[in-house]
Amino acid sequence: MAATEQPSRAGGGAPLPRRAPAGPPVVELRNVSKRYEGGDVGLENASLTVNRGEFVFIVGHSGSGKSTLMRLLIKETDISEGTMRVAGRDLADIGRRKVPYYRRNIGMVFQDFKLLPNRTVYDNVAYALQVTGGGRRDIREKVPDILRLTGLSTKLHNYPDQLSGGEQQRVAVARAFVNHPPLLLADEPTGNLDPETSIGIMQLLYRINRTGTTVVVATHDVAMVDQMRRRVIELQRGRVVRDQAGARYAGNEPNTAELGAILQEHLET
Repeated sequence: MAATEQPSRAGGGAPLPRRAPAGPPVVELRNVSKRYEGGDVGLENASLTVNRGEFVFIVGHSGSGKSTLMRLLIKETDISEGTMRVAGRDLADIGRRKVPYYRRNIGMVFQDFKLLPNRTVYDNVAYALQVTGGGRRDIREKVPDILRLTGLSTKLHNYPDQLSGGEQQRVAVARAFVNHPPLLLADEPTGNLDPETSIGIMQLLYRINRTGTTVVVATHDVAMVDQMRRRVIELQRGRVVRDQAGARYAGNEPNTAELGAILQEHLET
């Protein structure tokens, strides 16, 4: 991220705050294994570190361990061996009753959106604040800003079944980011979307990352990953087989619009 560039404005809203890249790694795995009942292996002796402010892709074929890693990070399941820390905290020390509090610091975007069908766009996003103790004033201040950021200002009264797939995924991203969590996880966020729509979602995640939020994206879309030029961690049968730093763009890092043009150009070739 270019040190001189300020976070982009979203539809005339105030600039999003930039977080300082300080403190322990956001994600740290040391010799982590996850074995399921029946003998299936999710992760096998996996070690990796994700630092504050990074944008990291987790790639691999189906069954490689990508979704297992995401489930472990939100503490939906527990590791079998090794050590796993998030923001310096050992996840083994977090009991079941504390998991909801832990998850307040993590935004999660799923392939199938997981929106509440009987609530409007506004209410779906507001719900993420309500469940973490946000009051009415907090909701009135934060929800309109995040809807501008995600390009949903004109859709706030719509219900999920009145939106396109790309718009539904934008709602999911808005909901995940409305609390400005230090870590945002996205599990196959473009898996159900066409290429054109996928570009918009990647632009949105890129914009969020440029505010300072650490973003980890699990995906099988290798072509998109190559064009994004971010760090790539590849899993095979639960093992880390590649950890590759992102290539540099010519000149400064592109802004969100320039990144969209780069991805669009690749789509057309």
